Amino acid sequence: MAYELITMGRIGVDLYPLQTGVPLARVTSFGKFLGGSATNVAVAAARLGRRTAVITRTGADPFGAYLREALRDFGVDDRWVTEVPGLPTPVTFCEIFPPDDFPLYFYRQPKAPDLEIDAHELDLDEVRAARVFWMTGTGLSAEPSRTATLAALAHRARSGTTVFDLDWRPMFWGDAAGKSTAGRNAAGENGAPYDTARQDLAASARPFYAEALRHATVAVGNVDEVEIATGEREPHAAAKALLEAGAELAVVKQGPKGVLAVHRDGTRAEVPPLPVEVLNGLGAGDAFGGSLCHGLLAGWDLERVMRHANAAGAIVASRLECSSAMPTPDEVDQALAAGAVR
Repeated sequence: MAYELITMGRIGVDLYPLQTGVPLARVTSFGKFLGGSATNVAVAAARLGRRTAVITRTGADPFGAYLREALRDFGVDDRWVTEVPGLPTPVTFCEIFPPDDFPLYFYRQPKAPDLEIDAHELDLDEVRAARVFWMTGTGLSAEPSRTATLAALAHRARSGTTVFDLDWRPMFWGDAAGKSTAGRNAAGENGAPYDTARQDLAASARPFYAEALRHATVAVGNVDEVEIATGEREPHAAAKALLEAGAELAVVKQGPKGVLAVHRDGTRAEVPPLPVEVLNGLGAGDAFGGSLCHGLLAGWDLERVMRHANAAGAIVASRLECSSAMPTPDEVDQALAAGAVR
């Protein structure tokens, strides 16, 4: 039986402070969680009852063993999670300053194993057969992952639903970003040198994004990410540009303004966010992605898909962790019925 969802991309260990509002330098205790955007999306969809698998790679170390065990515990097939000897499993730290400041610190040196996915090792028949295939912008940031990702897209040939998570992480795209952000997922805080480096990296990344969009049926990202892909930041203009680039459905996440979804057939939905007291905003987008896949698989109308995805994201934002915070169907239904996350 074909998988309902196969995701391909980043995996790692998230080490989150168990104290909120405390700078990382003063944190004394951490929780260890399965992490990585593509991996979290697979977990989110599995929590909603979908048959999922992830294509990724870890180090040949205890953290890699932990991740594979965690995937199995969440009901995600780990058959395509392989080891890369000599490269450590990535670790990510964050700081938690609710409601809207959650700096990330990625430790993916000398290179993340998930960027060592090789096209020759892919089970392309399974990729093509999956009802939904999910890939990410990070997978395009380095070889051999870039070639493998594009090969999977080409072989799939727009069969079923193919989702491109725009997932823009400038620090993964070259030395200029590494020098200007020091490995932090920051946005403009370092001033003009950072902005210049970011623009240069965006220009170098855009052709690969354009190639992926030719094969994708769904494109999803926040306003920063759609700007990288299309050059457009205004949500409606960006959605139009994503459709012109090849997508059949464009989903633009607007944070506190909600989400805009536009289909090539003219159907559109603009849904406000679900009220929530944010504890940790990290992982909300992955919960949104897993729910998006769930709704598309179910054949729901566009507004229902967006409302369900918004609710799933809000629930995770109200919790400390990411993967283990992914909601069940009952939890999403309760939040929608209440009109808020309580």
